[in-house]
Amino acid sequence: MIWYILIIGILLPQSLAHPGFFTSIGQMTDLIHTEKDLVTSLKDYIKAEEDKLEQIKKWAEKLDRLTSTATKDPEGFVGHPVNAFKLMKRLNTEWSELENLVLKDMSDGFISNLTIQRQYFPNDEDQVGAAKALLRLQDTYNLDTDTISKGNLPGVKHKSFLTAEDCFELGKVAYTEADYYHTELWMEQALRQLDEGEISTIDKVSVLDYLSYAVYQQGDLDKALLLTKKLLELDPEHQRANGNLKYFEYIMAKEKDVNKSASDDQSDQKTTPKKKGVAVDYLPERQKYEMLCRGEGIKMTPRRQKKLFCRYHDGNRNPKFILAPAKQEDEWDKPRIIRFHDIISDAEIEIVKDLAKPRLSRATVHDPETGKLTTAQYRVSKSAWLSGYENPVVSRINMRIQDLTGLDVSTAEELQVANYGVGGQYEPHFDFARKDEPDAFKELGTGNRIATWLFYMSDVSAGGATVFPEVGASVWPKKGTAVFWYNLFASGEGDYSTRHAACPVLVGNKWVSNKWLHERGQEFRRPCTLSELE
Repeated sequence: MIWYILIIGILLPQSLAHPGFFTSIGQMTDLIHTEKDLVTSLKDYIKAEEDKLEQIKKWAEKLDRLTSTATKDPEGFVGHPVNAFKLMKRLNTEWSELENLVLKDMSDGFISNLTIQRQYFPNDEDQVGAAKALLRLQDTYNLDTDTISKGNLPGVKHKSFLTAEDCFELGKVAYTEADYYHTELWMEQALRQLDEGEISTIDKVSVLDYLSYAVYQQGDLDKALLLTKKLLELDPEHQRANGNLKYFEYIMAKEKDVNKSASDDQSDQKTTPKKKGVAVDYLPERQKYEMLCRGEGIKMTPRRQKKLFCRYHDGNRNPKFILAPAKQEDEWDKPRIIRFHDIISDAEIEIVKDLAKPRLSRATVHDPETGKLTTAQYRVSKSAWLSGYENPVVSRINMRIQDLTGLDVSTAEELQVANYGVGGQYEPHFDFARKDEPDAFKELGTGNRIATWLFYMSDVSAGGATVFPEVGASVWPKKGTAVFWYNLFASGEGDYSTRHAACPVLVGNKWVSNKWLHERGQEFRRPCTLSELE
């Protein structure tokens, strides 16, 4: 019981838990302008303070000359009636004016501006969300802490560095999530940078405090003991470390006795350390998903690749595309994924983005139990919905989708615009409702999602692919293109090979818009077949 109290009461470094959050790139670019405005306001305040000090300095210099002269012959000085009058005037009036000048607060303008802008500042949730995004990118793209800390990321335009304090904060965020694997990685990075001589507001004792506990939680008792001793060399009076040292030594002695007395055939039953490197939000398919995000593990044989073609598509003799057919490219065969090139113009993209930006909010998903929309940690983006009646460009885009797919868009969902900022992702999911969630789209009354149309409205410097883990396909963002696939077979059965994910954006900004087309209205456009899997 004593040791139980010890580990609970002493072992854990103090932490505060914050839920994850996300801020879109669009909002962060606004914050850049906000910060620029505040810097300008700050410089104005500094200039005002400098002007104020310059005036006070001139007063001091003038009075210094006067008092130096006056103190050499006080009686002779005040014997002059003008000097006597001016002395009275200075002490009665001018020193009061100087006092008012010294007391004048030049910060009013800056503080007022700061107060107004503070309502748009990110909060603790946003900061934690940004930290989680870095940890997510680290795992997905196999990045070591030193690479991230030095800013050596692919496609970066503005290289940036993490300080030891930044690394420490990332480790603390991981710690609050009980993610001791990442806690260890980032605390070790902070310690390395401090060992290299970096001047920081944090000290090695604080880093070692978190690091030793994170290591212990992963089952490496020897390393935890070593780190605790290192901490005590720096701070011999550290209460928690002294308690931990006794506890670790006790556990190690106990294990040694158990191992010594156990027989050879029982020795295999001893406690094994916890496995390192397994993410808190582990998915069975995560390894496959992350490999595809990195462009690895793509399953397409040369023989299958030869069956993929590029072609001009006239929308089944649609008058709009007979003279100017759309450019099609096969991205994958099963499921069939088709990319349309130059299918949305830059001007249309900007209009869609401008319409969406004021409405962007945390993206939602269908809860299979309630059938209602809700936020989820596995979908990290911001989205907005646009109706065809509110802008002719949106209406024109909807009709373009109908003309090229041959499917009726009158029963489709509104155009959804999504912005994936740094670390933004949507983990593996199905667009269609499975048999265990029959009420997923009940409120729409248009049946299941028969197909997905996805516009790419920006290029992405690194990351951000759309991947299909079941079949090993990766589709990379390219501005002005769109990809299309059927979620359901013609029989109405779900195609489970369409399970897909939006990989985290490593560097850059990803804008997409998608149209989910539903079953109703397609009865004669895509007739049902007798075979379930056709």
